[in-house]
Amino acid sequence: MLVLLGILWVLELVDQASGNALDQYGIHARELDGLPEIFTAPFLHAGYAHLVSNSVPFLVLGFLVLLGGAVRWLVSSLVSIVSSGLVAWLLTPANTIVLGASGLIFGWLTYLLARGLWSRRPGQVVLAVLVLLVYGSLIWGVLPGAAGISWQAHLGGAAGGVLAAWRLHRRADLGPTVRRRYSSASS
Repeated sequence: MLVLLGILWVLELVDQASGNALDQYGIHARELDGLPEIFTAPFLHAGYAHLVSNSVPFLVLGFLVLLGGAVRWLVSSLVSIVSSGLVAWLLTPANTIVLGASGLIFGWLTYLLARGLWSRRPGQVVLAVLVLLVYGSLIWGVLPGAAGISWQAHLGGAAGGVLAAWRLHRRADLGPTVRRRYSSASS
């Protein structure tokens, strides 16, 4: 996660040194040729203040997701990036460029919260509660608010995090366990 965060900072240094030339690789809302930028936009920011505000949650939440394994981190990240990008592309007003890691951060946040719900493992439930206590106020970012902040990307990322948690951690064994209980109770 430190390496990825370092990459974000290097990209912003290059962007600032080039007069924001990298910003063109953000999501161009409602433009078909802007769709591929869904995969580049999370790595770009609209200045140092934007990057600073994303750095700590990016590092902390990304690390907590990574503790669950590299494959789960990759899947939850990709699902969050795609859903965040698609919702931002679709719902953001035309002629707008969307940049930043906050959609991915919202995906990781809701992934960690929903993972505890779906898995019901005590450690993951405790982690979900701690994440909720520390970062729970971010959830309000999925609602329209301050100008220049993409609630659309936040909403899409949050939905992607829940989807990834459901897909990766739902308890597939619930059915047979319930049937066994009914079988033994009726005997």
